[in-house]
Amino acid sequence: MSGTRELVRLALRRDRVFLPGWLAFLAGAVVLTGSSYSSLYATHGSRREVVEGLGSTPATLALYGRIYSDSVGGLTAWRVLGIAVALAGLMSFLVVVRHTRADEESGRTELLGAGAVDRRAPLAAALIVAVGAGVALGVLVAAGLIAIGLPVAGSLAVGAAFLATGAMFAAVGALAAQVAVFGRSANAIAGAVLGAAYLVRAIGDAGPHRLSWLSPLGWCQQLRPYAGERWWLLALAAALVVPLVAAAFVLLDRRDLGAGIVAPRPGPPAAAPSLRSPLALAWRLQRGPLAVWVASFAIVGVALGSLANDIGSVIGDSRAVRDALAKIGGQHGLADAYLATSMSAFGLIAAVYAVQAILRLRAEETGGHAEALLATGVSRTRWTLSHAAIAAAGTLAILAAAGLSAGGAHALQTSNATQLGRVLAAALVQAPAAWILGAVGLALFGLAPRLTAAAWALIALCLLLGQLGPVLDLGRALLDASPFTHVPKLPGGAFTAAPASLTAVAAAFGAAGVAALRRRDLG
Repeated sequence: MSGTRELVRLALRRDRVFLPGWLAFLAGAVVLTGSSYSSLYATHGSRREVVEGLGSTPATLALYGRIYSDSVGGLTAWRVLGIAVALAGLMSFLVVVRHTRADEESGRTELLGAGAVDRRAPLAAALIVAVGAGVALGVLVAAGLIAIGLPVAGSLAVGAAFLATGAMFAAVGALAAQVAVFGRSANAIAGAVLGAAYLVRAIGDAGPHRLSWLSPLGWCQQLRPYAGERWWLLALAAALVVPLVAAAFVLLDRRDLGAGIVAPRPGPPAAAPSLRSPLALAWRLQRGPLAVWVASFAIVGVALGSLANDIGSVIGDSRAVRDALAKIGGQHGLADAYLATSMSAFGLIAAVYAVQAILRLRAEETGGHAEALLATGVSRTRWTLSHAAIAAAGTLAILAAAGLSAGGAHALQTSNATQLGRVLAAALVQAPAAWILGAVGLALFGLAPRLTAAAWALIALCLLLGQLGPVLDLGRALLDASPFTHVPKLPGGAFTAAPASLTAVAAAFGAAGVAALRRRDLG
């Protein structure tokens, strides 16, 4: 394991923006959720109504899991252990794959191996960094929940759930990095395992409860923070982590550097006519992630849309929640306010896709692929606009998937076919705001490529302003900094010309990025 300490320091330096951003986002979301629930559901009666309403709703059971306590802590644990722990798992395997398989793919591992670095050191360092991030996240979450007045034991259990999930999926990422040849393939394998774990947990919580025991994410919920903690379940996580890590090291010793256990299939000797343009190549590179995004938005859209008609009984008699929904979502009816809030959330998440798709340009540049492509007759402008077009059209596609699925579910419940069009319009109107954040990423790529990670910070800022700003009564000038503040609050609100203005702003940022790229050196 010689060289492990140095590689840990190198990984922490390379992730000095990535990891703190993830930790701040996840820990902040958990603490803000607990704090808001303390004020929104201050009475036992209001919390009891929520438990009774959501406890019998299959859609919310699938989305977030079961509620084991009607305390503020119990509602907080229910809300964050459904999705937030899955994001902790995502963070962990991304870290591991980045510092193992992706470094092998780029040739960095081979270069480091020429020094006094053991072959096992990169994998060991990646696991140390990923698990260390999980420990830091668990400590931050537990300390934050204790600081807002929630019981210590339950807060520690929530923190332990984040740590356990991070460790389990760090091990999954380590194993996937040995199986696949490319970093994207390793991330896809680990992501598929995470998605399957979430799906099994969702089906088990909504239907046969025993099925959720087959999911590692289900174990975290079965810890039951604030409801008689089951600490022994942490042993299940350890029992999964140890063999997965051991298997990863065994496979590492049995394969060649740069190779994977599963060899990639050779491609055809000549490109098909459908690949003989920059746009076709961009589509080929981006279609896999886009398909995952579309499917995810459609599934969540069905779950959220099926709740709209019964949202009144779900939130109970909490006037604060109703007022918060009206502030965030709209003014014309509780169902419309809820749908507007949901579509706004979809718009923010769609911005994540837009930035991810745009920053594929940076990955192509740093990987050396862009230089090879631009050595042909392809211009920088055509190459850039091809990926930008996929990002813009993909953003519309995933929002359309959310709008159609949520609108269809709501239309079926209300027996009113017009709801489909109303909800679809509410989803699509979010696209210009998401385009602005993607265009900012493109501008950063052209002007200051080393600062492209700042686009993720802007998304986090918009998330905090959009979801918590109205509830916390932040100043109007601060709220207006987010492009999502200017999106019409549909359905129910009045349609304005703001989407056209937002589209123009996005086009200006995009044009600045393309112009800057034409004048700077690659790399």
